[in-house]
Amino acid sequence: MVLIKRLRILFIITSAILFSAGSAAAQQLRLPDFFSDNMVLQQNTTVDFHGYADTQQKVSVVPEWSGDTLKTMATSNAEWSVDLQTPEAGGPYEITVILGDQKKVIHNVLIGEVWLCSGQSNMEMNADWHPDYYKEAIQKVDEPEIRFFKINKISAAYPQKEVRGEWKVATPSSMRSFSMAGYYFGKRLNHTLHRPVGLIQSAWGGTPVESWTPIEIFEEHTNLAVSAAKLQPAPWCPMRPAVTYNAMIHPIIHFPVAGSIWYQGETNTANPMTYEETFSDMITSWRRLWNNDFPFYFVQIAPFTYGTPKSAALLREQQLNTYKNLPKTGMVVITDITGDTTNIHPLDKEDVGKRLAGWALAKTYNRDDITYSGPIYRSMEIDGNKATLHFDFAGKGLMKKGDALKDFMIAGEDHNFVKADAHIEGQTVIVTSPKVEHPKAVRMGFSNTAIPNLFNKSGLPASPFRTDDWKVDME
Repeated sequence: MVLIKRLRILFIITSAILFSAGSAAAQQLRLPDFFSDNMVLQQNTTVDFHGYADTQQKVSVVPEWSGDTLKTMATSNAEWSVDLQTPEAGGPYEITVILGDQKKVIHNVLIGEVWLCSGQSNMEMNADWHPDYYKEAIQKVDEPEIRFFKINKISAAYPQKEVRGEWKVATPSSMRSFSMAGYYFGKRLNHTLHRPVGLIQSAWGGTPVESWTPIEIFEEHTNLAVSAAKLQPAPWCPMRPAVTYNAMIHPIIHFPVAGSIWYQGETNTANPMTYEETFSDMITSWRRLWNNDFPFYFVQIAPFTYGTPKSAALLREQQLNTYKNLPKTGMVVITDITGDTTNIHPLDKEDVGKRLAGWALAKTYNRDDITYSGPIYRSMEIDGNKATLHFDFAGKGLMKKGDALKDFMIAGEDHNFVKADAHIEGQTVIVTSPKVEHPKAVRMGFSNTAIPNLFNKSGLPASPFRTDDWKVDME
């Protein structure tokens, strides 16, 4: 009985406080950060345009492009929403939100293509990291139709409703702190499609794929939870499953996007063998939550002196398998633009962004005049001591950069790989070695730091690969 009396008293006190706060906050209108001046909305779609107001308050939303008045009422949770239909690309427009005698106007709104830019530090890397290298690029920025929304880094144990950030027009000042890969991706889209482009950066250096994946995936797949447990804590970023997804992805799942670009994987060289499964589950879960089977284009990690032999080679293979096995994905290979295998953050993000945009232009926007991928290994034929390799995306033929093809290895039944001789014949590569009379497997660029030199005649590099599925010793 004493407990019940205490609970009743607490309820009376709490109700009084809430009534007082509610009276003071009546007629208060608030919008999430991503509904603000300078934003870009995805064209020809329905936006869950929402905000917060006192319970049962009437809210009106008036988009300038239609002039329609969309009416709704705040729920018992002090939330309201309307279905906002967007037109074809264009603008700038205003959106007016009215609550009682309050009126909030969102200015300089563009309608166009919105892309999510996510991953770890190579996606996060901005011009301020290397101001001398990007000095000229910074000075040239004048892109009023490109807008940035950079989500503040935060993690959470449970899915959140809001992110913090601010839409900014692309200028020398705003570009300096935004993803360079994302910027160059958006720039190529904007200049080719002649449509506004909105870029949402949700990235955090050092984070593994697990932190961007909903917790349900690990509850359903014990092997992925066990693999995630192998990741060591880091002082500069969260490592636990779902924590960046909860805080930096889940709050924007109702904000329509055209697709996503991704640059991540370096941290997962610590547990590479489950990367394809976790990464594929992450992509699939994002698509399900957005209720949109959107395209997902990603960067294969660059050559680097990782501490564990073959760990990066295996991670790249997992990324290649994701591309091969999961529909509406695309992979950019950057072995040729790394430059320094002792730097985990290659400086050239312009070519990274342009190559990502090549995938989007060709596959999402149906531009048939763009070569978007380098050679991808397809099959092998053995004839005596000769292995003949066939490739997708060989295009008008293959080519090498340098005197001879390099980083090819060949092995027989003994699984002992030795350096191979390789040469191009049209759209194939012929691989042999005097040390291997009866070849069984070929590998190209299958190490942490290899920089192979096989390209198609459009100048895009081949992905590292192996023809075997033999166990790889990482010791």
